[in-house]
Amino acid sequence: QVHLVESGGDSVRTGGSLRLSCVGSGLTRPYSSYSLAWFRKLPGKGRECVANLDRFGGSYYKASVKGRFSISRDNAANTLYLQMDNLNPEDTGIYYCAAGPGNGCITDYLGQGTQVTISS
Repeated sequence: QVHLVESGGDSVRTGGSLRLSCVGSGLTRPYSSYSLAWFRKLPGKGRECVANLDRFGGSYYKASVKGRFSISRDNAANTLYLQMDNLNPEDTGIYYCAAGPGNGCITDYLGQGTQVTISS
């Protein structure tokens, strides 16, 4: 059974930084063959794709985080990262990592989420 476990969520002030991590286990194929993504659920809103990193190295960022967030992966460690800089209160929410064999913001497998809270 595939498990994705996020960590790194915290409460920081506006302008601060956080680095989220997501470790995958129980994968049925090499980690490098998965497309990976970070989603978030903002208060009172639906889940949205924040960033995606496909298995060929291509990336996508939601417009509101471009230039502030950076997605990366360590295939040897089955780990996905999201470096978040210059955070603001609009970034407050639950952040989830996701993985799948396809392309784009896939959600074949989804973690339980980690809370990110930004105070002004």
